[in-house]
Amino acid sequence: MICKEATDLDYIDLRSDTVTRPTEKMRRAMAAAEVGDDVYGEDPTINRLQELAAEILGKEAALFVPSGTMGNQACLMAHTQRGDEVLLEEQAHIFLYEAGGAALLSQCQTRTIPGENGILDPDQVRDAIRGENIHFPRSSLLCLENTHNRAGGTVTPPELMRELAGVAHSAGLKVHLDGARVFNAACAAGVPVSEMVDPVDSVQFCLSKGLAAPVGSIVAGSRAFIDRCLGTRKILGGGMRQAGILAAAGIIALEEMVERLAEDHENARQLAEAIAEMDPFIVDLDTVQTNIVAFDVDPEWFTAADFLAEMGKRGVRANPVSPQRIRLVTHYEVSRANIETTLEAMNEVISSW
Repeated sequence: MICKEATDLDYIDLRSDTVTRPTEKMRRAMAAAEVGDDVYGEDPTINRLQELAAEILGKEAALFVPSGTMGNQACLMAHTQRGDEVLLEEQAHIFLYEAGGAALLSQCQTRTIPGENGILDPDQVRDAIRGENIHFPRSSLLCLENTHNRAGGTVTPPELMRELAGVAHSAGLKVHLDGARVFNAACAAGVPVSEMVDPVDSVQFCLSKGLAAPVGSIVAGSRAFIDRCLGTRKILGGGMRQAGILAAAGIIALEEMVERLAEDHENARQLAEAIAEMDPFIVDLDTVQTNIVAFDVDPEWFTAADFLAEMGKRGVRANPVSPQRIRLVTHYEVSRANIETTLEAMNEVISSW
């Protein structure tokens, strides 16, 4: 699906899939949304979105939250007690990019585990779980991330998800999935998203990334768990009122924007394979599994910031993630023609350097 907005920009925006704007159908649905007070549970559009999300994920219940960070932090608060230890991959979004929320809000200690391209090994997780000892914090929660943002959109396969969750559950830990892009993960793995999230106790996914809704995320799990999250969401300021206006776009996102994610993956692959042929850049093609292309810049040529400044002059926007590393993210407002234009601009910058 391509809406009018997908063709009216005078630049190509590869900074993130968070830049996607709502489709015309989303805008119409938002304008016509039936609403009520969600704190009282009386917004019919939010209720419909939550029921739809729970059904798609194969979970008992779901909860609409304003952002992915709030969703993750509400889940950590609901799963843990003060002084617990939370296990995460060392470059996890919850650890790096959520402003120390686990320490501030849940008052938990985080223990990071090095993964391979963001993917954890079950034996490493098993070894990291604390035994009973008065000198140790209680290991209570394992957080997984699928796809893995910092690793470049890599996918933990469903069978490995099940094994990792099994290790945690056998030791008495709960498992939370930061599934901001879990629909991309399921698309790449060729399985229903319900299979991807089946082993975990809770999951958060973003409506506002590749699914193109303007605002919001979903948290899902057992009904008892979601009841606890209602409380933690309220503490975090997420008790919304007539927010069915936002939820209406989320319904369209789930109904119409999931199947087309494969197109974003194809565009990312085309982009990555072409960049791999350019002298200044190093791309690990094994990590290009979904809609993210992360690559390194040869420092003898230029810095990431210098290169992207020149790309910006040519109408292509992207973000550096370190002085010598760049990330490009495809989404529904990036067409195959835009990919070709981006590659032409890259070659032009290289030739002029």
